[in-house]
Amino acid sequence: MIYDRLNLSPLWLTLKVASLATLCAFLAGVLFAFFMSRGRFAGKDWIDAALALPLVLPPTVLGYYLIVLIGRKGWLGAWLYESFGISLIFTWQGAVIASAVVSLPLVFKSARAAFEGVDKNFENAARTLGSSEIAVFFRVSFPLAWRGILAGTMLAFARAMGEFGATLMVAGNLPGKTQTLSMAVYDAVQAGNNNLATTLVLITSSVCMLILYLSGKILKTED
Repeated sequence: MIYDRLNLSPLWLTLKVASLATLCAFLAGVLFAFFMSRGRFAGKDWIDAALALPLVLPPTVLGYYLIVLIGRKGWLGAWLYESFGISLIFTWQGAVIASAVVSLPLVFKSARAAFEGVDKNFENAARTLGSSEIAVFFRVSFPLAWRGILAGTMLAFARAMGEFGATLMVAGNLPGKTQTLSMAVYDAVQAGNNNLATTLVLITSSVCMLILYLSGKILKTED
């Protein structure tokens, strides 16, 4: 049977990379979304455009930017390598960074829309009762916006699972080390192993379809 020959390491690596990338995208996306939904300052539209840029940039361009940033000779990568001996290129940690950057706009956009939909009167009432800004966020703003945030986070996870271009440039395609499901599909097709490619495609499509279905149900429940 095909499952006897199926190497599941790309699946486990994909789940690990997608989970950690989604966590990073969630933390950064929610923070930026709340700041952008409440702040009033010059250049706000430019920051908003920059945070959404990974949605429209070609993956190879995004991968190049990441190499310039975290490569061994990059702005941040050179410091990490010289100071701590850490190299993020051709590692699964590099894949996490690439996937997180690609999926960040999905969390950011959904979370911002959710925060902007929160009635400001509830937040002001909490402040009147003596709550700090942190308490207002965790007790009022976030609980009222959680459905939209969760839906965006689920979409980000699906996007991280399917990431290919930027991850390939940053982490490479090393079997058992950095090879995710999307790269395993590419290798299977190139090798003419259509059975393996079909199996991997069905696994990826099933997971992503389930996530899209559940996120849609969550948004409908919110309405």
